Amino acid sequence: MREEFRADLAQVSRTLVMMAEAVQVAMRRATEALLKADQTEAEQVTDRDAEIDALYRIVEDKVYDVVARQAPVASDLRVVLTALHIAGDMERMGDLADHVAKSVLRRHPAPVIAPELTGVLERMGEVADLLASKIVTALNNLDAVAAAQLERDDDAMDDLHRRLLKTIMSPDWQHGVESAVDTALLGRFYERYADHAVNVGRHVVFLVTGENAA
Repeated sequence: MREEFRADLAQVSRTLVMMAEAVQVAMRRATEALLKADQTEAEQVTDRDAEIDALYRIVEDKVYDVVARQAPVASDLRVVLTALHIAGDMERMGDLADHVAKSVLRRHPAPVIAPELTGVLERMGEVADLLASKIVTALNNLDAVAAAQLERDDDAMDDLHRRLLKTIMSPDWQHGVESAVDTALLGRFYERYADHAVNVGRHVVFLVTGENAA
């Protein structure tokens, strides 16, 4: 029974790593589509969102199956339930990348972002990619140190989000209300992507140490 439980956990772990890699690629490609107003790239992001959802369902089904068949307790129960929380946050990260891509499609062939905000959103994409990369590392190696760093890295995203909002609310903004709303939504998508990444990091710390991250 114990060997079977380990095999089930190994399958869940592999699926979580696949999800982490998929959400990293999704936001990376969504950002590329955003910066270049690339319809094809955006469509590929939206088409592949279903794959992330499918990976989430695999984790969910396996966790429920393990709980039903093996009735884990204490630390074993902590592991399987934490895995479900991690998968839920990453599924939402995939949705947020999808939202960025759909913003590109909604405004195509016009660009979504004003020229003066290109650099800010490019940097937001880079921070999102860094966060997702650390999730992959943390899950692959059960690395609590990399997981804990996500909290600090999120500060950079929050700073960029504030810069973006300050720009669109400035009296000097020349691109109208619709553009401001679209840009504010984009900023929110990246900011929430980072928040979910931080949640994943906290879950990994808990998984490894048994203690909640501060």
